[in-house]
Amino acid sequence: MEAEEGTQQPQLVLAHKLFLLTHPDVDDIEKVRLRDEVFNSIISNDMAPLYETLVSNKVLNLDQKALDSMRAKIDEELKKLDEKIADAEENLGESEVREAHLAKSLFFIRIGDKEKALEQLKLTESKTVAVGQKMDLVFHTLLIGFFHMDFNLISKSIDKAKNLFEEGGDWERKNRLKVYEGLYCMSTRNFKKAANLFLDSISTFTTYEIFPYDTFIFYTVLTSIISLDRVSLKQKMLPEILTIIGKIPYLSDFLNSLYECQYKSFFSAFAGLTEHIKLDRYLHPHFRYYMREVRTVVYSQFLEAYKSVTIEAMAKAFGVTVDFIDLELSRFIAAGKLHCKIDKVSGVLETNRPDAKNALYQATIKQGDFLLNRIQKLSRVIDL
Repeated sequence: MEAEEGTQQPQLVLAHKLFLLTHPDVDDIEKVRLRDEVFNSIISNDMAPLYETLVSNKVLNLDQKALDSMRAKIDEELKKLDEKIADAEENLGESEVREAHLAKSLFFIRIGDKEKALEQLKLTESKTVAVGQKMDLVFHTLLIGFFHMDFNLISKSIDKAKNLFEEGGDWERKNRLKVYEGLYCMSTRNFKKAANLFLDSISTFTTYEIFPYDTFIFYTVLTSIISLDRVSLKQKMLPEILTIIGKIPYLSDFLNSLYECQYKSFFSAFAGLTEHIKLDRYLHPHFRYYMREVRTVVYSQFLEAYKSVTIEAMAKAFGVTVDFIDLELSRFIAAGKLHCKIDKVSGVLETNRPDAKNALYQATIKQGDFLLNRIQKLSRVIDL
């Protein structure tokens, strides 16, 4: 079932509710409300295949009467759709045949039957000639992929879409694909590529079917914070972003305090955003990783301004205790995330940032030695 222009696709709204319903941090009272909303959504869309899966996984309780009713409605609707396809093939043209098959594809998507939906979309594609219409079928497949979090299906569909664009295709669909690919990259922890794709799509965003514009801005800021340096961050934060971030709690302080080096405010805003990140179905699997990466970015930015600084001064700047910052830095230094060392006796941090030119020089020397060894071996072979 397609979403109306400017609204999120109903299946993805349902997917988010299902995610929250199984999330351990959502309280029981909220889960009661979510369970009712999920059940009502399933009943209204006759989603018998999904309902059976949820019942078997003990997410919902079995209501046999409701299940039988949905099955009867599905059988009746499929009979009508098959009659429509037969009529189109017998009496109408190729365009009408394609539309009849597409209607059946969308019906399977609506009821949540993944396998039959993909099979029917493939059949519909065989009846499709125009590149733009083929692209629309790929977008339907991508939505199925994001509903089920099937990253293999999403990856193949994105590659397929890119191949179709080589045959032609309009800019509106190309721009839409950037957002889909950005969401895929973010969901698979490729935050840098996701940030670049999202930033390229800010002024042309039309993919309301996967998430609202404010959610898109939320993802753009979060991925950019850990992917761009401080100067690039400020340059690429276009007016479109700055007008929206104020509407999302803590996001404005999160972005601006990092640029303005207000680390205490940054930590406070970051703490406020953690719940939002944890309860996002795309970001939740990467919650711990993202938390570490953000702290790496902000600690590195602070230390960049100093050759040495006391641990107490750093703790004060971040609004935390000396013991906390000491433990944090110890972990990041041991993991190779921060280039500094702690002098516990004097309570001082000494930075030892790698010299890019020196690193390049050392790499050149190493490669030169390797090349000379190869040449010497080759010369011995030639002499023989």
